[in-house]
Amino acid sequence: MKSSFYNTPGKHSGLLAWVLSTDHKRIGLLYLSCMTVFFLTGMTLGLLMRLELIAPGRTLMAASTYNALFTLHGVIMIFLFIIPGIPAALGNFMLPLQIGAQDVSFPRLNLLSWWFYITGAAVAITSLFTGGGAPDTGWTFYVPYSIRTGTNVSLAVFGVFLMGISSTLTGLNFVTTIHRLRAPGMSWFRMPLFVWSIYATGWVQLLATPVIAITLLMLMAERFFGVGFFDPAKGGDPILFEHLFWIYSHPAVYIMILPAMGAVSEIIPVFARRTIFGYKAIAFSSLGIALFGYLVWGHHMFTSGMSDEARMIFSLLTFLVAVPSGIKVFNWVASMYKGSIRLDTPFLYVMAFIFLFSIGGLTGLVQGALATNVHVHGTYFIVAHFHYVMFGGTAFAFFASLHYWFPKMSGRMYHEGRARVAALVLFVGFNTLYFPMFILGWQGMPRRYYDYLPQYQTGHVIATIGSWVLATGILLMVYNLLRSLKDGEKAGDNPWGGTTLEWKTTSPPPAENFEKIPEVTTGPYNYK
Repeated sequence: MKSSFYNTPGKHSGLLAWVLSTDHKRIGLLYLSCMTVFFLTGMTLGLLMRLELIAPGRTLMAASTYNALFTLHGVIMIFLFIIPGIPAALGNFMLPLQIGAQDVSFPRLNLLSWWFYITGAAVAITSLFTGGGAPDTGWTFYVPYSIRTGTNVSLAVFGVFLMGISSTLTGLNFVTTIHRLRAPGMSWFRMPLFVWSIYATGWVQLLATPVIAITLLMLMAERFFGVGFFDPAKGGDPILFEHLFWIYSHPAVYIMILPAMGAVSEIIPVFARRTIFGYKAIAFSSLGIALFGYLVWGHHMFTSGMSDEARMIFSLLTFLVAVPSGIKVFNWVASMYKGSIRLDTPFLYVMAFIFLFSIGGLTGLVQGALATNVHVHGTYFIVAHFHYVMFGGTAFAFFASLHYWFPKMSGRMYHEGRARVAALVLFVGFNTLYFPMFILGWQGMPRRYYDYLPQYQTGHVIATIGSWVLATGILLMVYNLLRSLKDGEKAGDNPWGGTTLEWKTTSPPPAENFEKIPEVTTGPYNYK
């Protein structure tokens, strides 16, 4: 079987053959290449912000410039990288392969979702250079400031709105594909756990994303037409915006982390040579996280003003949502017990993920408790927690799955030595950058501040040095993967010894994935 999806004959050639392709693998690679550029851009903005914060007072830029960079960094990392990261890039590529399908249910809709994504990104970037200049509200676009600022918030918000349409279309496509296109014999409990996680994510994308779309349209209506939804001067309620924003944005956390957990559940049994422990518990915990994720948005607003009863209920639900995550961590560790573990790069990233995500999750419980939340709310403690969950969780799992599936996607192996060094540098740099922020937050350092008192300088200096180490690891990882695309050893069809269906076809897969649709007779993780 000839693996030739990179040069599939058609009516287009060159770049048009990619940007007009309906092949799910090409669309996944389009997402991946764009996200890599956006991620490196967001990293550069983060480095500039850390350089500014290395000392009190002005270092590199004015406060207005810092606020613009702060907003742009958040918008890029959240809406252009982390939310679409694993589902849109790796999910697009791997989901049909893992269920034995030739493509997704709606190939043209899949291409349309990428066009919405890239158009939204272009609109958001255009907002930097038009109107009143780069938006300076922070990535949450909190009112009433986002209504009153003279910067070009409206265009940036419209860009995020377009990206939301992309996310909704992707979720619709994935849910339908999983329901309708599974290979013969692939029952629900023979599906790989990555597919389960994408399924749960798809429902969150479908049901939660329209809420933020409506909210952003309301914000634009208020800016253009003076409709008083949120502006207290016109009888509006700024707290309503917070409710609507977090009704989407907390489920969005699970759009980010659920596919990461699914990828981890794929990698551990391969490198431990063990059948996954508690398959059904992990599958149902993905659905449980998706369900509870809709109910806990209020814990972002404990200090915004709500009744004591509401705060206690949201606090209880916040602790309950930790249970299915704990089930996953327990089952991952149990799956390694007495395994023949291979310490290859994907597994190293998975170990880093479990450690960092556990820290992020446990510090999330500190914020879920009402008494401690009042102390740390709005401080650098929140910044540290957020990055331990989103970067230490989602991004490290993304790096793990990228190294795991790199041979399948490219047909090449990467340099293992360089990859391990990059993983180690990344891990050290990450903790050096973000762990001091827990201490800074506990000491009272407010987040989002351009300047600070001298008593906080030591923590900021350590964090800034950590940002340099972290960036070094990221650049080394990207260099290694890009170089391996050209010079890497040719990969076999199954270099890791995996048992799921994507390893039953060539590397890279052909245009329609399989010579004939496979028939499934056993579960996905049968290791002898």
